[in-house]
Amino acid sequence: MSKCDFKKEIESFDKKQLVDLIMDVYKKNSSAKEYLDYLFNSNEEEVLSDYKRKVREAFYPKRGFGFKLSAGKKAISDYRKLKPSPESLIDLLLCYVESGVDFTNEFGDIDEAFYLSLESVYHNAIKLIDKAMLHDKFAERAYQITKRTENIGWGFHDGICDSYYEIYSD
Repeated sequence: MSKCDFKKEIESFDKKQLVDLIMDVYKKNSSAKEYLDYLFNSNEEEVLSDYKRKVREAFYPKRGFGFKLSAGKKAISDYRKLKPSPESLIDLLLCYVESGVDFTNEFGDIDEAFYLSLESVYHNAIKLIDKAMLHDKFAERAYQITKRTENIGWGFHDGICDSYYEIYSD
């Protein structure tokens, strides 16, 4: 069904039918429930904290060993769907990169795909910092990432620095 057809269908509902439909979706779809909870009762800091925990667990699982970049990227994707403030989204993106850098510095060199993922997320954070004009808010944190990548291979440090210097000049 197209959006236009869907809209026409919904417009034919009375208030009770709309409330019943929304409640049904709320009960049956966890993504919809999470979105509606966030929309109507948003404590952005609490929600962000939960997503940061999910990102960190992608690198440092509670049980076992090993990282799952896909779990970290999924947490970012799910959070993005909630339409958070740019500042909160940047915070989560940088958390992903910081977690990956910490993991590397703790356990040693990984592989190129790992670093390309981190670099891509860092670049997206930098672009968002620039677009939202939050340079001062994230300058130190973005810079610290460049410093903490100095001894990491695969051209990762160079890629991080290239992104950093797109908006920050020293």
